[in-house]
Amino acid sequence: MALKVELKPGERFILGDSVITNDDQRTRLFIEGETPILREKDILRAADADTPCKRLYLLVQMMYLAPDPRPHHDLYFQIVKDVIDAAPSTAPFIDAVNSKILTGEMYKALKEARKLIEYERGLLENVKTS
Repeated sequence: MALKVELKPGERFILGDSVITNDDQRTRLFIEGETPILREKDILRAADADTPCKRLYLLVQMMYLAPDPRPHHDLYFQIVKDVIDAAPSTAPFIDAVNSKILTGEMYKALKEARKLIEYERGLLENVKTS
């Protein structure tokens, strides 16, 4: 079954190792195959990975898009250790990400990592108001 992707005018997405940009009209594409796909709303640029949990998301994104995710594992697990050391309450969120990575569900791992970023945002807001 094909994946249906609807794009807004000018919206971009990653298909494998290519960035595709829509023209000035709404477009619907049907994509078949196993190539990783990321919509613009799910893409985190390296310049925007300005917190530890965003860096984790970026590494999961890189693993998802890479033909072989193993080169990213060492840095990923180092950042995981740093995050859990700094905020032990993040452990359930990180466990959820790790579970998806271990089962090869990389896109779902990104979704779990997004939840981790939201949790981190709440922690950082609490620190600012204290």
